[in-house]
Amino acid sequence: MLGPIDLARKRNAAAKTHALPPAVESLDWLAARPGVREILRFFARERRWIDEQHLALCRVAAPTFQEQKRAEWMTAQFAALGWDARIDRAGNVTAQLGPVDKTSPLIAVTAHLDTVLAPRTPEDIRVEPHDRFCGPGVADNGAGLAALLALARAIATEPRAALPLSNLLLVANVGEEGDGNLSGMRFLCRQSPYASRLRAVLVLDGPSTSHITVEALACRRFEITVNGPGGHSWSDHGAANPIHALARAITWYADTRLEEPPRQRPCSWNFGVIEGGSTVNAIPATARVKVDLRAEAARDLDELSDSLTAILERALRAENERAVSGRVTGRIKETGARPGGRLADGSPICGFIEAVDAHLGVKSHLDCASTDANIPLSMGLQAISIGAGGHGGGAHTVHEWYTPEGRDLGLRRAFLLLCLLLADSATPA
Repeated sequence: MLGPIDLARKRNAAAKTHALPPAVESLDWLAARPGVREILRFFARERRWIDEQHLALCRVAAPTFQEQKRAEWMTAQFAALGWDARIDRAGNVTAQLGPVDKTSPLIAVTAHLDTVLAPRTPEDIRVEPHDRFCGPGVADNGAGLAALLALARAIATEPRAALPLSNLLLVANVGEEGDGNLSGMRFLCRQSPYASRLRAVLVLDGPSTSHITVEALACRRFEITVNGPGGHSWSDHGAANPIHALARAITWYADTRLEEPPRQRPCSWNFGVIEGGSTVNAIPATARVKVDLRAEAARDLDELSDSLTAILERALRAENERAVSGRVTGRIKETGARPGGRLADGSPICGFIEAVDAHLGVKSHLDCASTDANIPLSMGLQAISIGAGGHGGGAHTVHEWYTPEGRDLGLRRAFLLLCLLLADSATPA
């Protein structure tokens, strides 16, 4: 049985020969045009400059909710390249070049500013042998932000490309990771002055060119808090203990999930942060855990959430039945939600990227993931998320790494896709 991603590939494969905008004869023709040809060469020729920008931006710490210094740094870089760059009310950096037409449809190219972990000092971002960048955020999303700057410089220095620049918006957005809850993209697509004009959103996230995210993985996040009487570890031994109750709930939930038969569509659960207690010889008065639930199907996500509530209640009852004094109580609060969504059948952006990949010899597959593209996809806008080129790993850990080998292929891929989107945006709807 074909899944939704397989069906999407089957539909788009049938339309590949008709994927290009009317103004584009072929990708060979496009790649050979004056200006376009020079920009495609720029990415390999200016590799050292791009690498330097990549390292410099990663050395400006930008954990979620603390992106301002990196936003200011990116604004200055865009401005130095001739772009009109500013920081909006959400903290996003937006940049446009040339005469601005406030009525034209917009193609937004975005990359998120924030990182899960942050370097404590600039020296935490380092280069090891064989041009291997190491440190928090060098791949996710140093690769995407460096790509934005590379595109900005290449486009600004090659007017012969004759791109419809009034239709182009570059965005370095806040709040993609963790508790940021996609706040920057929510503002861009729903409240910003550009929201009503967005025709397509291209998200650059990480380095890998092997995937094309066309389906948004829905996510719900919760914080569970358990309270109890507290007390001394010896004299009050046996009192209801919040950490015991919480540990039991976590174990039971994980065991229940693992015992289930495989689902038709994947789902995941993660208890990511545990807090509680004050010292080893005191019974804690409170304990908390943060939970991340994800599923491709909405009904599965609802079931995961309902099960979490039921198992918490069961764990509270069990702890109170065992306790010789006092009792625990608990509450569960939803702290964030990423909406699901799918690229509509026949959306030009999917045919465009597959045509570009065929032209460049990139082997890619359609996938489902949780990215900034969740917001525009949930709103029915055409959007995809792709990698910016190079190779990386260890995302969200202190061992994160990135190597720029192959970066120019990812940049040529993104630029050719952008050319097709801009050409399509100039075509009357």
